[in-house]
This record gives sequence, C-alpha cells and structure tokens, in this order.
Amino acid sequence: MNSPTDFSAFDELAMAQALRLAHEAIGLSEPNPRVGCVIAGDGWQVQGFTQAAGQAHAEVMALRAAQDAGHDVRGATAYVTLEPCAHHGRTPPCCDALVAAGLSRVVVAVGDPNPLVAGQGIARLRAAGIRVDEGLMAAAARELNIGFFSRQIRKRPWVRMKIAASLDGRTALENGVSQWITAEAARADGHAWRKRAGAVLTGMGTLLEDDPRLDVRLVPTAKQPLRVVVDSRLETPLGAKLLQPPGEVLVYGAVPNAEREAALRGAGADVAFCPESGRGKVDLPAMLADLAARGVNELHVEAGHKLNASLLKTGLVDELLVYLAPKLIGLGREMAAFGPLTTLADALEYEFREFEAVGRDLRILARPPGRGAF
Repeated sequence: MNSPTDFSAFDELAMAQALRLAHEAIGLSEPNPRVGCVIAGDGWQVQGFTQAAGQAHAEVMALRAAQDAGHDVRGATAYVTLEPCAHHGRTPPCCDALVAAGLSRVVVAVGDPNPLVAGQGIARLRAAGIRVDEGLMAAAARELNIGFFSRQIRKRPWVRMKIAASLDGRTALENGVSQWITAEAARADGHAWRKRAGAVLTGMGTLLEDDPRLDVRLVPTAKQPLRVVVDSRLETPLGAKLLQPPGEVLVYGAVPNAEREAALRGAGADVAFCPESGRGKVDLPAMLADLAARGVNELHVEAGHKLNASLLKTGLVDELLVYLAPKLIGLGREMAAFGPLTTLADALEYEFREFEAVGRDLRILARPPGRGAF
C-alpha cells in the first residue's frame, strides 16, 4: 500500500473526482456499494459511477464512456473508490473488465470487505501485470460506504437515528404533537438522509400519532427506501399512509396473529417475525440481522421516545442525526425514554463529529466513541 506522499497531485484530484461521482450513486446503487471511477489517459479522462443493482458498475460505466468518446484506454490509469469486484453477481467481475481493457495502473481508495472480493480483485489485477496502488483517500471512501462495510463485517446495517428536537431536548408536546419543531430546510435535509438509507424504520407510537409516510419526497431520488414498522402485535392500521405507494413496506411482529398478518399482506406489506423470548416484543438485534440479510446497508430510524430508548439502551445505534430548533418547549416528550440514571457515569457517551446550520436549525452528527472502527 502506498503512503500519502507516494501519490501525485493529479492522483489526488482524480480520486477526489471519483469520490464525487460515487456520491451520485446514493439512493441508486443499494444494496451495492457507492463507487466512482475515473479513467485518465494522455490529455483525456472519462468517468462513471455504479448504477442500480443488476446494471453496470462504476468501472464498466467509465470504460463505456471511453469507448463512446473514441479513447484508447490501453496504458491508462483507473481511479476507483472501492476495490474492483472479483465475483460473478448480477454482473461480471469488474477486475476482469479492467484487465481486458489493457490498463497499466489502477489506484484503489479502499479494499472491498465483501468476502467474495476482499483482496481478490486487487490480486487478479496484479497477476495480470497491472500496477495497483492502494489507500488514496481511504477514510473518505470507507465513510461513504459505512453501511456496506457494516453489513459485510458486522452482518447488520449501520443504524442512524434521526431526531428533531427543541433546544431543551423535546421532540413533541406532552400531547404528542410534533409537527413541526424544525423548519422546512431541516425537513428537506432529513429527506436527503432518508435517501441514503436502504430502509427507514419507525415504531407503533409514531405510526399511530403522526401517520408518517416515511418515503423520500423533498429531494429527488431514483428509488424509495424500504419502509419498516416495529409492530409486535401487528396493529398497523390498514389505512396508514405508510401502506400507500411508493415503495415497499415490511412489518416486524412478535406475536402471531393469522388474521392480522393476512390483512397486512393484503394491504401490500410484507410481514416478518422476530420474537424476543418471553417478552412479546420484537427482538431488535435479530431484526437488524434480518434487514442485513435483505441487503439493507443503512437503517434510518425516525421513531418515538420508547423505541429510541430500546435501540439506544441495547447499543444498536451507530450514529445520532439530531436537528435542534432554536426554541424552548418546556414540558414534553424527550428524545429517548430511559432512566432515571443514578450516576452520570451511566450516561450514554457520544462524540460530536459534525455541526452545520441548516436554515434556522442546527444539524449535529454524533457517534459512540470508536464506532465505525470495524
């Protein structure tokens, strides 16, 4: 692997462009990773990014662009944000396409954690006589696909919990009214984060009080995330907005009820059972494992204080996405209903990663210490 000083200024510019291209695959490529590719020759360059599952990957898109432009890619360099795949999935291996094209060098930001690849793509490129340099902008490339890494390594999605709250930490009035604590810009920004996710999850409390749709509406998207409800007793109303198009719906139950299950399936929802032994509740870790098996890389949680507490207390939340509105509510619903704690040492600790003004509100990203180092 190269050290940062081994890469040229042009290498850095080309990989930065490949990363920008990879962002174009957000809301498009899932469950596949978001990958960008730049191929550069003598005085020319072409680019591509991963398309929808079953369609061309970034490397193939860039090779097609070169062919369309009449460029001879033999001897050229490819800059790829993730190790080219080495297995036959819905599409042929990208490493073979690069070998066949006659490139002389491939710069890879970060290796692919998928056990079907995991170094094999790079090994095959090198076996074909292609120079491979690794590690350029690896942290940024890995962060862009944090959910894909989580699913491949931990066998569960990256769980991001979104909360909109007042300055005094209230997410709703005492009577449950919460629309709208934050302003329009923050709500649109929240939809951009929904777009990142393979699934958006809520609980029965939020479903009954707010009747959310959980789809992506306020920003453009190529596909809708899976909409998920934690509903132990299959009590989701058949007239819920969530059951309306667009997108698919999955209800997780714990207590079998053949009549309710049939009704939900008739309304277009899928139903899965993850019972927690002896409690009549959904087993949340088992639910995450099932979502990973379904190809969900990032799970975006928009739930109420009870489900939030359950996820937080069990250590299942990888990241908090908090929008703070410049207002005070006083008595009302809290972010998460756990406690009371007897000592501050028992508090759940987080590290701030980002602060940004979004319209009149403040967006905060925070993670448990060390989270993401897997």
